[in-house]
Amino acid sequence: MKTIIRIPFILALAGLGLSACEKYVSIGYPPTNIGVTDAFASDVSATSVVLNIYSTFRANPAINYSGYAGMLSDELEYTPINALLEEFENNTVTALNSSLANSLWYDTYSMIRQANVAIAGITNSNGMTQAGKNQLLGEAKFWRAYGLFTLVNYFGDVPLTVSSDEFVNATLARAPAAQVWAQIITDLKEAKASLPVAYVGTLRTRMNKHAASALLARAYLYSKDYVNASAEATEVIASGTYSMVEPSQTFINTSNETIMQVGTLLGFTILGGNYRNSLPTTPPAYVLKSNFVRSFEAGDKRRTNWTDSLAITATTYQRINKYKLQTATAGNEYNVLLRLAELYLIRAEARANLNQLTEALSDLNIIRSRAGLAASSATTQTSLIDAILQERKVEFFGEFGHRWFDLKRTNQADAVLAPLKPGWKSTAVLMPIPSTQIQANPVLTQNPGY
Repeated sequence: MKTIIRIPFILALAGLGLSACEKYVSIGYPPTNIGVTDAFASDVSATSVVLNIYSTFRANPAINYSGYAGMLSDELEYTPINALLEEFENNTVTALNSSLANSLWYDTYSMIRQANVAIAGITNSNGMTQAGKNQLLGEAKFWRAYGLFTLVNYFGDVPLTVSSDEFVNATLARAPAAQVWAQIITDLKEAKASLPVAYVGTLRTRMNKHAASALLARAYLYSKDYVNASAEATEVIASGTYSMVEPSQTFINTSNETIMQVGTLLGFTILGGNYRNSLPTTPPAYVLKSNFVRSFEAGDKRRTNWTDSLAITATTYQRINKYKLQTATAGNEYNVLLRLAELYLIRAEARANLNQLTEALSDLNIIRSRAGLAASSATTQTSLIDAILQERKVEFFGEFGHRWFDLKRTNQADAVLAPLKPGWKSTAVLMPIPSTQIQANPVLTQNPGY
């Protein structure tokens, strides 16, 4: 797998260095790098390695995971002329698409690689405190699980790398999706057991136990393990740590709805920059499809708070307005990865599937009430699940692929996307394995339809 072979570059980013041919010559590490052993010699140095995973996510993955999935679904379109991204909009992505290879495959495996190096280094460290090991192992396992979650949802069967040995990883075949999901759940259970309840710092920018539990609830829901999905969601909701806030306050970095957010240096996000744009005569990179905007009910405060329009000559663009800042020097917005609303909707969907309809309806109506809407009129299991999925649609648009993944996991992609996209084929629910990866690792096989 080409991504794994290129990992020495990732190690450099993580503040690590590798020495080759030391038997013959040793010239020492560059002044900006340290050795692998030294990187995990103390809590302080190991923390720097793990924090680099957050930094990696804060850059391109934060917008690419959201934007590409939004184009694949019925949410977003890309305004600049870009042939590679038009393939995502039309669901005609090819194995030669370099944006697919770099932004979804390589960047994600790079993040996983950093997590694997951290897990191995922390586990084998003799200089770290046990509390430091617990915190950092939990964070690294969370990020590995998140990376695998992203890959399995885009590609299905993927190489399952849990080793820091690039030579082992370079020749891995694709593992069955069920095996990848099992690893995701194992990592998150171990992260949850390892992480403390208390956050490091004040703005919820480092993982805690509830963040691991929240992503674990999502993984159980996607795996149709509704009992455990409900239990994990309940644990987070019942903790009393989080509360629903007004839509206008949801995405500020002090919001009590936030379970986990990835901090930014100046308080503005790459999402805001791509969804808003600071130039009044230029549309943002990603805009909402007009059909999507019409899916809100009248009076929905999410429509008025989380979307707006920008008119440029004869064209009106519908913008995502969850993040208000396109730029700042001391802003108050971070990249919100997990929030309480999702836990209520996870539990609602799990309870509905368990035929606990009264309880599911109660959870659904908590979200509707926050949006300024009347209680749902759904009474049957089918109508209630449909109502929950509709609520997820208008709650999580533009956020890290929720809509695309929901269409796929509920087998609604054909029904929703075929009427909207002339090039739609059922096999488009999975992305192609990049051709560069198959060339580098011939044991990789291609998905159907490519």
